[in-house]
Amino acid sequence: MQCPKDKQVKLVDSTFAKNLSVKHCPDCQGSWIPADEYQSWQARQPQQQVEPQMLTQSVNVDFVQSPFDAKAALCPDCQHYLSRAKVHFRTPFYVERCMYCGGIWCDKGEWDVLAELGLHTQVAHMFSPEWQMRAREQELAEKERQATIDKLGPEVAAMVFKLADVLEKHPCGEFGVAYLMRRFDN
Repeated sequence: MQCPKDKQVKLVDSTFAKNLSVKHCPDCQGSWIPADEYQSWQARQPQQQVEPQMLTQSVNVDFVQSPFDAKAALCPDCQHYLSRAKVHFRTPFYVERCMYCGGIWCDKGEWDVLAELGLHTQVAHMFSPEWQMRAREQELAEKERQATIDKLGPEVAAMVFKLADVLEKHPCGEFGVAYLMRRFDN
């Protein structure tokens, strides 16, 4: 079985934590997780709800995006193109999956980030349109938050965020928002 990213290199047997058998590329350091191995490993793991907000967690993983991440690839098992799901992490990356046989490709370091975030047991979920839409919304909200901090400074931005939370929870919060908008219309 050849590496989907570096087709000249043969994959070798390896394992991830907790006895998950994978095929590893000694050159690019990526790993192929066969669907049957992943499914049997996944069935032994505690099930947890996964949400795109998990991507904003602070994790202790030194991650540098692989130069092979942008490279399209074919499934090493069945030769279909691998689908890509963007992981909107601090340094975004793509996890790849064969939609025909269900195998998963992780470039170097990607599995470690998924495991640290608690997403490694639900990789297929990340390929759903709902997940991708919610992840994009989360990413946009984080960018908007950072833009607010950049424009107003951290102290004023903190007050704005606190006021927004208060008004959002208040039964007449929209009245407060309308008041502020009228103040700025003049």
